[in-house]
Amino acid sequence: MKKLFVILCLITFAVAFKSINDELFYIPKNFPQPVYDFTNNPLSKEKVELGKTLFYDPILSKDNTISCSSCHLSYTAFTHTDHDLSHGIENRIGTRNAPSLANLAWSKIFMWDGAVHHLDMQALAPISNHDEMDETIANVVFKLQQSKKYRKLFYAAFNDSLITGEHTLKSISQFMLTLVSANSKYDKVMRKEANISFNEYEAKGYELFKTNCASCHKEPLFTNNEFENNGLEPDKFLNDGGRIKITKKAEDSLKFKVPSLRNVELSYPYMHDGRFKSLQMVLFHYTESVYQSPTLSHQLKNKMVLSENDKINIIAFLRTLTDEEFLQNKKFQPNQY
Repeated sequence: MKKLFVILCLITFAVAFKSINDELFYIPKNFPQPVYDFTNNPLSKEKVELGKTLFYDPILSKDNTISCSSCHLSYTAFTHTDHDLSHGIENRIGTRNAPSLANLAWSKIFMWDGAVHHLDMQALAPISNHDEMDETIANVVFKLQQSKKYRKLFYAAFNDSLITGEHTLKSISQFMLTLVSANSKYDKVMRKEANISFNEYEAKGYELFKTNCASCHKEPLFTNNEFENNGLEPDKFLNDGGRIKITKKAEDSLKFKVPSLRNVELSYPYMHDGRFKSLQMVLFHYTESVYQSPTLSHQLKNKMVLSENDKINIIAFLRTLTDEEFLQNKKFQPNQY
């Protein structure tokens, strides 16, 4: 009897989840199952729309000038390209480069140093950061409560016009969950779509990528969601130790979360501090300037050897990870009122 009950519950959940997938969220065929628990924050069209409105609204910042989209622009893979370090209110400069946003339902931990362990709480970090939005969630809620528009949107989403911090953060995470990128040329080749194949340079680059890069940038998400020391010499001004700031463990010194390479062609500048302006500079780093330290990733202990032609071919492959449909998807653009 107990077994039958479990089976019925699984069937009910699967049917409900499928109906959500069809409209708001989908699992690409070559992707693993998401790690995000949708049962604790079920997706709905109204919540996603509310989250999108909040994502693009500078009301989240102390002086109403900075929104999430200020550092996460949709047409550049939800990051910014005009400066290496994030800029916040009053033109304050942060200490890290804004990461791109995509496929967040497949990640358990967030931020370059892993300071956030749940997507529903992620937005709280930039909201409360002094150099970014410098606001409190309590005051955000107060400002939202004064807005007739938001009272209406929250009522549509939660059947309650009383705005709370929990509902605010969960709505933002709902929108971010819908940012699925899985329709690049690479994906089409992997799906064996008709008349789609790598050209000579892309194919050579793919083989080189699998040999030299895939241990950290694991397919199909192009990240292993781990923390690695990739041999960057510490910036003496920023003095950023990475993961060690959170864990306080010496073995985590200079380790940062491995970013996904999806849409990497457009997500420059690269690395946690935005020090590299091009993919050519990134590959030069890995072949010529890896900084030796006790926590250096074991994959980099031996020098990476790549010819100039090898680098050209790898970059040609990386460009196949650009998902134009994702970048131009109007569902991810600001609401118009």
